[in-house]
Amino acid sequence: MAYVYLETSFFSALVSTRKSAKSIGWRASSEEWWDKEADKRELFISEEVIAELTAPSFPNSRRAIHLTHNLSVLGINNEVLQLADLLVKERVMPGPSVSGDAIHVVTAIHFQMNYILSWNVKHLANENKRTHLAVICMRLGIVPPIIVTPDML
Repeated sequence: MAYVYLETSFFSALVSTRKSAKSIGWRASSEEWWDKEADKRELFISEEVIAELTAPSFPNSRRAIHLTHNLSVLGINNEVLQLADLLVKERVMPGPSVSGDAIHVVTAIHFQMNYILSWNVKHLANENKRTHLAVICMRLGIVPPIIVTPDML
């Protein structure tokens, strides 16, 4: 069974009330994936996902947190923080290295996830970032997860 790390933007799309065509499409794709595909994989989140979902500025936080209740939570340790710092220094991920995108990616790497499911197409789910991440991971002798949107998985 594939291991899938659910990044915060996936939950954001699931609980979004935005009316733009893109938001409506992402919500529909996320709901379809959650309903039809989620039970075919082993799902994980991290302490960072919980921190982001419980931030006072996160819209529909209560509903988003409710969706995470049965998911395994991956911890953030010194190895994760060190690799996150490297990814920020190598400009694979934007800073800071102690939170956000760098922590999501490195947590998924550290715990050997097969996929990161994300709607963050600027910093995660795009070809340039996937390629850059693969090069850095190859240099380190580690296998990166495949970063995908719900439509791709």
